Amino acid sequence: MSREPELARRFSDRFEPVHAVTYFAPESRAALDGLGYRGFWMGYFAARSAPLGIVPREVVAAIFYNFAPERVAKALPAAWEIAGPEAALRARQDSAVAALRRYGISTDENVRVAAELAGRAARQAPLDGRPLFGANLALPWPDDPLTSLWHAATLLREQRGDAHVAALAAAGISGRESNVVHAAATGIARDYIARARDYDDEEWHHQQRRLAERGLLNDDGSLTAAGRERKDLVESVTDTLALSALEALSDDEVETLFQALTPITRAVVAGGDVPAVTPMGLRRDELDDGSAHLADI
Repeated sequence: MSREPELARRFSDRFEPVHAVTYFAPESRAALDGLGYRGFWMGYFAARSAPLGIVPREVVAAIFYNFAPERVAKALPAAWEIAGPEAALRARQDSAVAALRRYGISTDENVRVAAELAGRAARQAPLDGRPLFGANLALPWPDDPLTSLWHAATLLREQRGDAHVAALAAAGISGRESNVVHAAATGIARDYIARARDYDDEEWHHQQRRLAERGLLNDDGSLTAAGRERKDLVESVTDTLALSALEALSDDEVETLFQALTPITRAVVAGGDVPAVTPMGLRRDELDDGSAHLADI
């Protein structure tokens, strides 16, 4: 079947918020704090890397790509001396589902349909070259439909994320450069990205100089034509690779999945925990329309 890569981007806008409560919902922060992790970032790195088990921090820094290795080193392996990966996984899953339930999302027909179809897509998505997706795929599959939907969204999120890292690396954009490029391309405030991804002024300017020397940034920090072309290529390759996650579903099933998942995503957004501006660059402008519009893209 022939599908355009834009379908993968629109799909991401729907499943990513379901996963993103893992980082932004107060239930999630409380659960990780309750394990004894010190501060948001120790809980973040522990919970997100927990599917890998206890691995060297260099492995986590490599997979997470755009984070400063020094920030990873502040969290790992110290977190595992406080609470191990199994405890982090339980806290991550249970708190995310508690947040979804607080938004009024219950095990109705939409949740059951979305969980079944998203789960099938995730279980049959390509595994090659996707380490964090593979680690999450190896976890036990939940029985509860809402938990299953959250788990499927997490798998799809990491499957796309691993592909994005591969696209950036192939395009010659390092993890630390990628944040600078993302800010320049999207208009997200530099101060926000710098806080979220741990830059001081010196490092931010250093990465800008590296990009400018290669003709990707102008002196004012905006993308050159070549920089825009490189960024667009990264996004196109990411979408093309992520589109493979829908290969297990027929066109009718993709349409059914969009129709079931979109109102769930709207409820998550209305819950107010996932901010309008995030480092992931989520789009919300199409969530009033539940169709996959396969004939249009």
